[in-house]
Amino acid sequence: MSVPGEVGDAMWRDITDPRRAAEIDDLEAGLKAPVFENIELPEEFGPARVLVDDHKIKRYAFSQDDHLDWAVRGDSPFGGRIGHAALLANDVLQLFTLTYAPSQVVGLHIEEQLWFDSPVRLGEIATLSARYVDAYVQRGQGCVVMEGVARGEDGRSIIRHRGVEILRTVPGDIVGRAESGPPRRRVTGEVPADARRSAALGEDVRVGDALEPLHKTITVEQAAVFSRIGEYVRTTHTSLDVAREAGLRVPIVQGQQLVGLLAQLLTRAFGESFFTSGWLKVKFIAPVFVHDELTVEGIVTALSPAVDGATVELEIWIRRPDGRLAVAGWASATKPGASAG
Repeated sequence: MSVPGEVGDAMWRDITDPRRAAEIDDLEAGLKAPVFENIELPEEFGPARVLVDDHKIKRYAFSQDDHLDWAVRGDSPFGGRIGHAALLANDVLQLFTLTYAPSQVVGLHIEEQLWFDSPVRLGEIATLSARYVDAYVQRGQGCVVMEGVARGEDGRSIIRHRGVEILRTVPGDIVGRAESGPPRRRVTGEVPADARRSAALGEDVRVGDALEPLHKTITVEQAAVFSRIGEYVRTTHTSLDVAREAGLRVPIVQGQQLVGLLAQLLTRAFGESFFTSGWLKVKFIAPVFVHDELTVEGIVTALSPAVDGATVELEIWIRRPDGRLAVAGWASATKPGASAG
Protein backbone atom coordinates (compact mmCIF):
# COMPACT_ATOMS: atom_id res chain seq x y z
CA MET A 1 0.00 0.00 0.00
CA SER A 2 1.35 3.44 -0.90
CA VAL A 3 1.85 6.15 1.70
CA PRO A 4 1.77 9.95 1.30
CA GLY A 5 4.78 11.18 -0.62
CA GLU A 6 4.83 8.24 -3.05
CA VAL A 7 3.44 7.48 -6.49
CA GLY A 8 3.89 3.75 -6.95
CA ASP A 9 7.44 2.96 -5.90
CA ALA A 10 8.84 6.44 -6.64
CA MET A 11 9.62 8.63 -3.65
CA TRP A 12 8.74 12.31 -3.73
CA ARG A 13 10.16 15.28 -1.85
CA ASP A 14 6.85 16.54 -0.39
CA ILE A 15 4.09 15.10 1.77
CA THR A 16 1.90 14.86 -1.37
CA ASP A 17 2.99 14.13 -4.91
CA PRO A 18 1.83 16.79 -7.42
CA ARG A 19 2.27 14.33 -10.29
CA ARG A 20 -1.14 12.95 -9.24
CA ALA A 21 -2.71 15.91 -11.04
CA ALA A 22 -2.06 14.24 -14.39
CA GLU A 23 -4.71 11.64 -13.49
CA ILE A 24 -6.82 13.13 -10.67
CA ASP A 25 -9.28 16.01 -11.13
CA ASP A 26 -9.75 17.03 -7.48
CA LEU A 27 -6.58 16.65 -5.44
CA GLU A 28 -8.45 17.38 -2.20
CA ALA A 29 -11.45 15.10 -2.77
CA GLY A 30 -12.53 13.23 0.36
CA LEU A 31 -10.62 15.46 2.79
CA LYS A 32 -12.40 17.02 5.76
CA ALA A 33 -13.17 20.73 6.04
CA PRO A 34 -10.58 22.28 8.39
CA VAL A 35 -13.02 23.61 11.00
CA PHE A 36 -12.93 23.23 14.75
CA GLU A 37 -16.07 21.08 14.93
CA ASN A 38 -14.41 18.40 12.75
CA ILE A 39 -11.46 17.86 15.10
CA GLU A 40 -11.05 14.44 16.67
CA LEU A 41 -8.91 13.71 19.73
CA PRO A 42 -6.56 12.07 19.39
CA GLU A 43 -6.18 12.20 15.62
CA GLU A 44 -3.19 10.71 13.83
CA PHE A 45 -1.56 12.05 10.64
CA GLY A 46 0.87 10.12 8.48
CA PRO A 47 3.26 8.50 8.38
CA ALA A 48 4.54 10.29 5.30
CA ARG A 49 7.90 9.49 3.76
CA VAL A 50 9.77 12.43 2.24
CA LEU A 51 12.93 12.31 0.13
CA VAL A 52 15.53 14.95 1.01
CA ASP A 53 16.98 15.46 -2.45
CA ASP A 54 19.03 18.20 -4.06
CA HIS A 55 15.93 20.00 -5.31
CA LYS A 56 14.28 20.06 -1.88
CA ILE A 57 17.36 21.59 -0.28
CA LYS A 58 17.88 24.18 -3.03
CA ARG A 59 14.18 25.06 -3.05
CA TYR A 60 14.30 25.76 0.69
CA ALA A 61 17.47 27.80 0.21
CA PHE A 62 15.61 29.92 -2.36
CA SER A 63 12.45 30.39 -0.34
CA GLN A 64 14.41 31.47 2.74
CA ASP A 65 17.31 33.14 0.92
CA ASP A 66 19.47 30.91 3.10
CA HIS A 67 22.36 29.43 1.14
CA LEU A 68 24.00 27.63 4.05
CA ASP A 69 27.32 26.13 2.88
CA TRP A 70 26.72 22.82 4.63
CA ALA A 71 23.38 22.43 2.83
CA VAL A 72 24.13 23.80 -0.62
CA ARG A 73 27.79 22.86 -1.08
CA GLY A 74 28.37 20.12 1.47
CA ASP A 75 31.45 19.40 3.59
CA SER A 76 29.57 19.76 6.87
CA PRO A 77 31.06 18.70 10.22
CA PHE A 78 28.55 15.83 10.18
CA GLY A 79 30.23 14.28 7.15
CA GLY A 80 28.81 15.28 3.79
CA ARG A 81 25.92 17.47 2.79
CA ILE A 82 22.94 18.05 5.09
CA GLY A 83 19.63 19.89 4.98
CA HIS A 84 18.98 23.18 6.77
CA ALA A 85 18.02 22.81 10.42
CA ALA A 86 14.35 23.71 9.74
CA LEU A 87 14.12 22.01 6.33
CA LEU A 88 11.41 19.56 7.45
CA ALA A 89 9.59 21.85 9.89
CA ASN A 90 6.83 22.86 7.49
CA ASP A 91 6.38 19.30 6.23
CA VAL A 92 5.68 18.18 9.79
CA LEU A 93 3.38 21.14 10.47
CA GLN A 94 1.40 20.46 7.27
CA LEU A 95 0.76 16.78 8.00
CA PHE A 96 -2.79 17.58 9.14
CA THR A 97 -3.59 18.46 5.52
CA LEU A 98 -3.38 14.76 4.68
CA THR A 99 -6.78 14.61 6.41
CA TYR A 100 -8.02 18.22 6.16
CA ALA A 101 -8.31 20.07 2.83
CA PRO A 102 -5.27 22.38 2.61
CA SER A 103 -6.82 24.93 0.24
CA GLN A 104 -9.75 25.42 2.64
CA VAL A 105 -7.54 26.27 5.61
CA VAL A 106 -8.43 29.65 7.10
CA GLY A 107 -6.45 29.48 10.28
CA LEU A 108 -3.89 31.31 12.33
CA HIS A 109 -0.67 29.79 13.63
CA ILE A 110 -0.29 31.30 17.10
CA GLU A 111 2.54 29.33 18.69
CA GLU A 112 5.38 27.11 17.50
CA GLN A 113 7.94 25.04 19.38
CA LEU A 114 10.72 23.04 17.72
CA TRP A 115 13.46 20.79 19.04
CA PHE A 116 16.44 20.12 16.76
CA ASP A 117 17.90 16.68 17.52
CA SER A 118 20.03 15.75 14.50
CA PRO A 119 20.70 16.89 10.93
CA VAL A 120 18.98 15.28 7.96
CA ARG A 121 21.34 14.10 5.21
CA LEU A 122 21.13 14.57 1.46
CA GLY A 123 19.47 11.52 -0.07
CA GLU A 124 17.86 10.41 3.19
CA ILE A 125 14.20 9.39 3.32
CA ALA A 126 12.62 10.94 6.41
CA THR A 127 9.47 9.53 8.00
CA LEU A 128 7.06 12.13 9.36
CA SER A 129 4.15 11.61 11.74
CA ALA A 130 1.95 13.82 13.90
CA ARG A 131 -1.21 13.86 15.98
CA TYR A 132 -3.71 16.28 17.46
CA VAL A 133 -3.28 16.06 21.23
CA ASP A 134 -5.52 18.83 22.56
CA ALA A 135 -8.23 21.27 21.50
CA TYR A 136 -9.89 24.11 23.37
CA VAL A 137 -11.84 27.32 22.97
CA GLN A 138 -10.00 30.44 24.07
CA ARG A 139 -11.53 33.90 23.76
CA GLY A 140 -14.13 32.51 21.41
CA GLN A 141 -11.56 30.93 19.08
CA GLY A 142 -11.12 27.21 18.51
CA CYS A 143 -7.51 26.18 19.10
CA VAL A 144 -5.90 22.84 18.33
CA VAL A 145 -2.53 21.53 19.51
CA MET A 146 -0.47 19.25 17.27
CA GLU A 147 2.70 17.35 18.07
CA GLY A 148 4.87 15.77 15.40
CA VAL A 149 8.27 14.35 14.61
CA ALA A 150 10.53 13.74 11.63
CA ARG A 151 12.73 10.65 11.91
CA GLY A 152 15.72 9.52 9.89
CA GLU A 153 16.12 6.16 8.17
CA ASP A 154 17.81 4.79 11.31
CA GLY A 155 14.89 5.84 13.51
CA ARG A 156 16.62 8.82 15.13
CA SER A 157 14.71 12.03 15.76
CA ILE A 158 15.61 14.87 13.39
CA ILE A 159 13.17 17.51 14.61
CA ARG A 160 10.20 17.53 16.97
CA HIS A 161 7.29 19.94 16.71
CA ARG A 162 4.52 21.24 18.96
CA GLY A 163 2.27 23.94 17.57
CA VAL A 164 -1.00 25.71 18.32
CA GLU A 165 -3.35 26.75 15.53
CA ILE A 166 -6.65 28.62 15.50
CA LEU A 167 -9.14 27.02 13.10
CA ARG A 168 -12.42 28.41 11.82
CA THR A 169 -14.38 27.77 14.95
CA VAL A 170 -17.86 26.61 15.85
CA PRO A 171 -17.86 26.51 19.68
CA GLY A 172 -18.38 22.93 20.78
CA ASP A 173 -17.98 20.63 23.69
CA ILE A 174 -14.19 20.19 23.35
CA VAL A 175 -12.53 22.26 26.03
CA GLY A 176 -8.84 21.87 26.77
CA ARG A 177 -6.09 23.44 28.74
CA ALA A 178 -4.32 26.74 28.63
CA GLU A 179 -0.59 26.71 28.00
CA SER A 180 1.25 24.69 30.63
CA GLY A 181 4.46 25.58 32.40
CA PRO A 182 5.69 28.72 34.13
CA PRO A 183 5.27 32.05 32.33
CA ARG A 184 8.34 33.47 30.62
CA ARG A 185 9.57 37.04 30.67
CA ARG A 186 7.99 39.18 28.00
CA VAL A 187 10.21 39.66 24.95
CA THR A 188 10.61 43.36 24.19
CA GLY A 189 12.97 43.18 21.23
CA GLU A 190 15.16 45.85 22.79
CA VAL A 191 18.98 45.71 22.64
CA PRO A 192 21.09 48.01 24.86
CA ALA A 193 23.15 50.51 22.89
CA ASP A 194 26.38 49.19 24.43
CA ALA A 195 25.63 45.49 23.81
CA ARG A 196 28.42 43.43 22.28
CA ARG A 197 27.22 42.17 18.89
CA SER A 198 28.40 39.23 16.83
CA ALA A 199 27.02 36.95 14.15
CA ALA A 200 28.46 33.77 15.68
CA LEU A 201 28.65 33.12 19.41
CA GLY A 202 32.02 32.00 20.79
CA GLU A 203 33.49 30.41 23.89
CA ASP A 204 33.49 33.82 25.57
CA VAL A 205 29.74 34.32 25.13
CA ARG A 206 28.15 36.23 27.99
CA VAL A 207 24.73 37.44 29.07
CA GLY A 208 23.80 40.59 27.19
CA ASP A 209 25.55 39.64 23.94
CA ALA A 210 23.35 40.42 20.96
CA LEU A 211 23.29 38.70 17.59
CA GLU A 212 24.01 40.68 14.47
CA PRO A 213 20.60 41.08 12.83
CA LEU A 214 19.51 39.41 9.66
CA HIS A 215 17.68 41.71 7.25
CA LYS A 216 15.20 39.66 5.26
CA THR A 217 12.43 40.22 2.72
CA ILE A 218 10.13 37.37 1.72
CA THR A 219 8.89 37.95 -1.84
CA VAL A 220 5.60 36.68 -3.20
CA GLU A 221 7.49 34.00 -5.17
CA GLN A 222 9.33 32.82 -2.06
CA ALA A 223 6.15 32.73 0.04
CA ALA A 224 4.28 30.75 -2.60
CA VAL A 225 7.07 28.21 -3.03
CA PHE A 226 7.44 27.72 0.72
CA SER A 227 3.69 27.36 1.22
CA ARG A 228 3.31 24.51 -1.26
CA ILE A 229 2.30 26.10 -4.54
CA GLY A 230 4.28 23.20 -6.02
CA GLU A 231 1.62 20.87 -4.60
CA TYR A 232 -1.17 23.05 -6.07
CA VAL A 233 -2.21 24.38 -2.65
CA ARG A 234 -4.03 27.73 -2.87
CA THR A 235 -4.14 29.78 0.34
CA THR A 236 -3.61 33.31 1.61
CA HIS A 237 0.12 32.58 1.33
CA THR A 238 0.15 31.47 -2.31
CA SER A 239 -2.69 33.32 -4.08
CA LEU A 240 -3.56 37.00 -4.45
CA ASP A 241 -7.20 36.10 -5.14
CA VAL A 242 -7.50 33.97 -2.00
CA ALA A 243 -5.79 36.65 0.08
CA ARG A 244 -8.21 39.32 -1.14
CA GLU A 245 -11.19 37.07 -0.51
CA ALA A 246 -9.92 36.92 3.08
CA GLY A 247 -9.80 40.74 3.31
CA LEU A 248 -6.06 41.11 2.71
CA ARG A 249 -4.52 43.35 0.08
CA VAL A 250 -1.62 40.97 -0.59
CA PRO A 251 -0.61 37.47 0.59
CA ILE A 252 0.77 37.01 4.07
CA VAL A 253 3.91 35.06 4.97
CA GLN A 254 3.34 31.72 6.68
CA GLY A 255 4.37 31.65 10.31
CA GLN A 256 6.54 28.57 9.80
CA GLN A 257 8.49 30.45 7.11
CA LEU A 258 9.28 33.11 9.70
CA VAL A 259 10.41 30.39 12.09
CA GLY A 260 12.86 29.37 9.38
CA LEU A 261 14.37 32.86 9.44
CA LEU A 262 14.95 32.50 13.18
CA ALA A 263 16.49 29.07 12.62
CA GLN A 264 18.86 30.68 10.12
CA LEU A 265 19.85 33.30 12.70
CA LEU A 266 20.44 30.60 15.33
CA THR A 267 22.34 28.29 12.96
CA ARG A 268 24.72 31.15 12.21
CA ALA A 269 25.06 31.84 15.94
CA PHE A 270 25.61 28.28 17.20
CA GLY A 271 26.94 26.31 14.24
CA GLU A 272 26.71 22.53 14.51
CA SER A 273 25.43 22.52 18.10
CA PHE A 274 22.12 24.00 16.95
CA PHE A 275 21.45 20.90 14.81
CA THR A 276 21.81 18.58 17.82
CA SER A 277 20.67 20.63 20.83
CA GLY A 278 18.66 23.55 19.46
CA TRP A 279 15.26 24.59 20.75
CA LEU A 280 12.96 27.49 20.07
CA LYS A 281 9.50 28.56 21.12
CA VAL A 282 7.79 31.55 19.53
CA LYS A 283 4.49 33.40 19.54
CA PHE A 284 3.10 34.96 16.37
CA ILE A 285 2.01 38.46 17.27
CA ALA A 286 1.30 40.37 14.06
CA PRO A 287 1.00 39.40 10.38
CA VAL A 288 3.85 39.76 7.92
CA PHE A 289 3.02 40.59 4.32
CA VAL A 290 5.05 39.61 1.27
CA HIS A 291 7.77 42.15 0.49
CA ASP A 292 7.88 43.47 4.08
CA GLU A 293 11.42 44.35 5.14
CA LEU A 294 12.09 42.36 8.30
CA THR A 295 14.75 42.48 11.00
CA VAL A 296 15.60 39.17 12.71
CA GLU A 297 17.45 39.45 16.04
CA GLY A 298 18.30 37.84 19.36
CA ILE A 299 20.03 38.53 22.67
CA VAL A 300 21.65 36.19 25.21
CA THR A 301 19.71 36.13 28.47
CA ALA A 302 21.32 33.29 30.45
CA LEU A 303 24.11 30.70 30.58
CA SER A 304 23.12 27.47 32.30
CA PRO A 305 25.55 24.69 33.22
CA ALA A 306 24.71 21.21 31.95
CA VAL A 307 26.29 17.75 31.91
CA ASP A 308 27.04 17.92 28.18
CA GLY A 309 28.15 21.56 28.12
CA ALA A 310 26.81 24.98 28.98
CA THR A 311 23.45 25.96 27.51
CA VAL A 312 23.05 29.43 26.06
CA GLU A 313 19.55 30.90 26.38
CA LEU A 314 18.24 33.76 24.24
CA GLU A 315 15.28 35.92 23.49
CA ILE A 316 14.56 36.06 19.75
CA TRP A 317 12.24 38.16 17.61
CA ILE A 318 11.31 39.45 14.17
CA ARG A 319 10.37 43.09 13.68
CA ARG A 320 8.23 44.47 10.87
CA PRO A 321 9.10 47.65 8.94
CA ASP A 322 6.56 49.64 11.00
CA GLY A 323 8.57 48.75 14.13
CA ARG A 324 6.06 46.29 15.51
CA LEU A 325 7.16 42.84 16.65
CA ALA A 326 5.73 40.15 14.38
CA VAL A 327 7.26 37.12 16.15
CA ALA A 328 8.76 36.87 19.62
CA GLY A 329 10.06 34.02 21.72
CA TRP A 330 12.92 32.12 23.25
CA ALA A 331 15.70 29.79 22.10
CA SER A 332 18.60 27.77 23.44
CA ALA A 333 21.42 25.43 22.42
CA THR A 334 24.67 24.19 23.86
CA LYS A 335 27.61 26.56 23.64
CA PRO A 336 28.77 26.56 20.01
CA GLY A 337 31.78 24.84 18.53
CA ALA A 338 32.28 24.75 14.73
CA SER A 339 31.02 27.65 12.62
CA ALA A 340 28.32 27.02 10.02
CA GLY A 341 29.90 29.48 7.60
